[in-house]
Amino acid sequence: MPLPYRWLTSLLTRCCGSNLLIDCGEGTQIALKEKGWSPKPIDVICFTHYHADHCSGLPGLLLTMGNAERTEPLLLAGPKGLKKVVDALRIIAPELPFELRYLEFGESREHLRVGPYEIDAFRVNHNVICYGYSVSIPRTGRFDVDKARSQNIPMRAWSLLQKGETVMMDGMVYTPDMVLGPPRRGLKVTYCTDSRPVPVIAEYAAGADLFICEGMYGEDGKESKARDNKHMTMYEAAGLAREAGPGEMWLTHYSPSLTRPEEYMDKVREIFPRSIAARDGRSVDLDFSQEP
Repeated sequence: MPLPYRWLTSLLTRCCGSNLLIDCGEGTQIALKEKGWSPKPIDVICFTHYHADHCSGLPGLLLTMGNAERTEPLLLAGPKGLKKVVDALRIIAPELPFELRYLEFGESREHLRVGPYEIDAFRVNHNVICYGYSVSIPRTGRFDVDKARSQNIPMRAWSLLQKGETVMMDGMVYTPDMVLGPPRRGLKVTYCTDSRPVPVIAEYAAGADLFICEGMYGEDGKESKARDNKHMTMYEAAGLAREAGPGEMWLTHYSPSLTRPEEYMDKVREIFPRSIAARDGRSVDLDFSQEP
């Protein structure tokens, strides 16, 4: 439930002018306004599941996007039942100046590409169907000028090839592999809330730049409640991070009783040192590494 200075669940990523939202809990659009970010360029909204704290902010957000004169289609993705849930929520937001497109997951693992994002959805273990997400920004190999020149590839084709596009020019076909080295390390953020600590989470969080995970409980004696409600403790989340080895882990999705999550972080960091008790509005800029 919302608390003073704490809205409900959502994550926004921004890359190359395209925004991706995961979940849209109550207060999401207010949190965006507090950051100075516009909802208009959101190209896809991914839902982990359809409990109210993860989707109750959607009608207001859609209306705000419409009032910002958005006309481009919006993709909504999530577990089966997505369109039914959204249609019900839209009873109070029936008219929008843009099209809604739906992608409902039927498999335990799903992959899609939207704008600059490679999105992997993976089924986790909650008391309703629920997915975690890994959002990646791939990075092509380095452009090899000598290879381009040795093959007499026109310079006007270079920039397109560098972007990964195939080029037909002067009766010839040029492909990116002719001039690009092996793919370089990109960026990855893995996000999981509302689940028991199952191996698939660590699998997808492996090597992530940032792993965002629920830390529902930190107090002693809450282990059985976490098991019964299909959530996890801060320490179970830290165990997943220790196994996956991300650059950093942010804890989120705290129980309403957990008003001071920082009090439990010493014990969490004994398990995974690069752990942070995240608060509303926390953000970070992730950049490509400078490795060759």
